[in-house]
Amino acid sequence: MREPALVPRLRPFTSTVFAEMTALAVRHDAVNLGQGFPDTDGPAGMLETAKNSLFGGDNQYPPGPGRPELRAAISRHRQRYGASYDPDTEILVTAGATEAIAASLIALTEAGDEVIVVEPYYDSYAAAVAMAGAQRRVIGLVETDSGQLELDLDALREAITPKTRAVLLNSPHNPTGTVFSRAQLAEVARLCVEHDLIAVTDEVYEHLVFDGAEHLPLASFPGMRERTVAISSAGKTFNCTGWKIGWVCSTPHLVAAVKAAKQFITFVSGGPLQPAVAYALDNELEWVENLRVSLQEKRDRLSAGLADAGFAVRPSAGTYFVTADVRPLGFADAAELAWTLPERAGVAAVPVKVFTDHPDEWKHLLRFAFCKRNEVIDEAVERLRKLV
Repeated sequence: MREPALVPRLRPFTSTVFAEMTALAVRHDAVNLGQGFPDTDGPAGMLETAKNSLFGGDNQYPPGPGRPELRAAISRHRQRYGASYDPDTEILVTAGATEAIAASLIALTEAGDEVIVVEPYYDSYAAAVAMAGAQRRVIGLVETDSGQLELDLDALREAITPKTRAVLLNSPHNPTGTVFSRAQLAEVARLCVEHDLIAVTDEVYEHLVFDGAEHLPLASFPGMRERTVAISSAGKTFNCTGWKIGWVCSTPHLVAAVKAAKQFITFVSGGPLQPAVAYALDNELEWVENLRVSLQEKRDRLSAGLADAGFAVRPSAGTYFVTADVRPLGFADAAELAWTLPERAGVAAVPVKVFTDHPDEWKHLLRFAFCKRNEVIDEAVERLRKLV
């Protein structure tokens, strides 16, 4: 019998930098600023609601589209952007945003289609495009003289071909912390309408924007409501990344397509946790605002510490992450530093180039997560000073 083998399109995804870096961090007792999950829990009322659901008999399959109270809460939440989504036909609850993205691409693209992805990209995007059988076309962010990153709109225009089916967009942007401007998003919208493209938008950091930046859903731009699959989740908003409760908002026919794929991936998930997320969306946005303020302070705390340790820190307008240039420290390749950093300094970080198709263009940057307690950030900074 022939030995089973992984199909070629999935061979690049047999391991992730996160698993390998976490193992290194554990081995060297390093402060792990590589992975983007907080080290504190979400709002007490949300946790109490989850406990009541767990011990109140809500432990069986929820409805396929998601619990009705959660879909209604998601609908109310999207109204903050001036958007109206029917909770019965235009909202689908998923096993986190990662499944929502994968199910959307599997449902809406096929072999021969091209999906435009912005690099650096969250690592699951490339795998999801591959699982759909489509091909990714990568455009990059461009770095200005001030270190700001912007969407390369000229590259986007050039990347669109007759085979292009979808654009996968992430703002606020992981891994760089970039928040795309109204003008940039307006041009993306115009191109999607002109070329009849679907937009799949990853908006999981929608509440975590800093310095007066504003999250602008692409679906709110002219002509985009009917062609955008808007995706978000509870994980980053309410410090419950392990719950894996996400959602899709779109038109009835696009939601039905995504549901057709999703129902054969996880079927349903998180039944007893869904009422807690519904409660949080309706009652805990003040807690989320306090979280946003505290994360902005943590970003500043880590950025100042990294600069003091000799890094050239790049601006971050949102998310959990800040990137830093390693060249002032005498290193040419951030990945070479990253793999030795847990042993050398007792800190783990992730090289940005692993999120790209063009690693040489991004090899100077490391990504650090600041969604940690202040004492953890301070300990990491103190250890990083050993590099100077």
